[in-house]
Amino acid sequence: MLDFLKRKNKEEKKPKKKRGFFRELFNDILFALIAVTIIRGLFVEAFAIPTGSMENSMLIGDHLFVSKFHYGARTPQTPIQFPLAHQTLWGIRLFGKEVPSYTDIIQLPSYRLPGLRKPRRGEPVVFNYPPDYEKGFPTDMKTFYVKRCLAIPGDTFEVRNKQVYVNGEASENPPNMLTSFFVEADRGVHERYMRELGITDYTDENPMDTYATNAVPEYTYKGKRGFYIHTTQEKAQQLAQYNFVQGVEEVFYHPGEDAGIFPKDSQFDWSRDFFGPLVMPTKGMTIDLTPENVALYGEAIKEYEHNDDVVINSNYEVSIEGQKIDTYTFKQGYYFMIGDNRHNSLDSRSWGLVPYDHIVGKPLFIFWSVDRTDPNAGFFQRLRFNRMLDLIK
Repeated sequence: MLDFLKRKNKEEKKPKKKRGFFRELFNDILFALIAVTIIRGLFVEAFAIPTGSMENSMLIGDHLFVSKFHYGARTPQTPIQFPLAHQTLWGIRLFGKEVPSYTDIIQLPSYRLPGLRKPRRGEPVVFNYPPDYEKGFPTDMKTFYVKRCLAIPGDTFEVRNKQVYVNGEASENPPNMLTSFFVEADRGVHERYMRELGITDYTDENPMDTYATNAVPEYTYKGKRGFYIHTTQEKAQQLAQYNFVQGVEEVFYHPGEDAGIFPKDSQFDWSRDFFGPLVMPTKGMTIDLTPENVALYGEAIKEYEHNDDVVINSNYEVSIEGQKIDTYTFKQGYYFMIGDNRHNSLDSRSWGLVPYDHIVGKPLFIFWSVDRTDPNAGFFQRLRFNRMLDLIK
């Protein structure tokens, strides 16, 4: 009997078989992915700035940390997706097409967790690009945009001669706000002069080139030949001092002169410089469905309000699930977002309102920044050390 117990105790004390290297590696990677997914989903996520629509506040090549707990994180609508990827798998193509990083076989209702507050006027906000419904993306898979919030639910937004007004009062412009100028220069301007002045956003005869040119420009404005730049008033005046520049003129888009502006309806002739007035809907606000209101808010009712079977006919009549309605009560609030680069920004003046359930988070600070405006610069020359750890304002 004692011998049996001794043998049993020896068997129990046998060391467990050590896990293999690849098993340990798999467990570590799995744990890291779960941890990163939770952090990205609930607290902070990294984003990169791909366009110049927010210059000079945020530059192309800036990498930001964005807080999700400020406005409250959203629960996932699309639960089946590849970790650390958005919309498509990086660099993978199948039969010439990008491979989606998610499947929408399962779609869940999305809820917003408690946050510190809601977006405020004047602060940059990251959100999902609303018109991506046209590509079939669920809300949480839509493209990320960052713009400055200039109007919140209940506000009346208007632009008069480039100046933004909210509720009838002139809104404070962001520091170093950019606008458009036409540079009259028959022979163009060499890139080194543009770089010395810090002008990096402009158009020339090669739309795929992001740098200045010394070739003959092909653009005209009011009968003058040259090219467009997007910069500050101060830098435009400095450029005008060069003797090979015949003149620099600020560009204005008057009513009826600007294509592609919201709402795309013949009742309105708004432009990016003369826009509105437009009221931002609040949750619970009821409107009469007049032709004007249907033109302004019909897309929101049909695409963003989570209504089933919405039909809007050519007579501006709205029906939901076969029932014609004459009034509508909004289920959520809406915001108006604009880029600091006022004439080179695809924003709410182009595609309209941003629903509250599309709000992602608040940019906190820049953790990495690379300057891509000089193709001849070395790696360390491109690093913008002066921008790293800068707070976003």
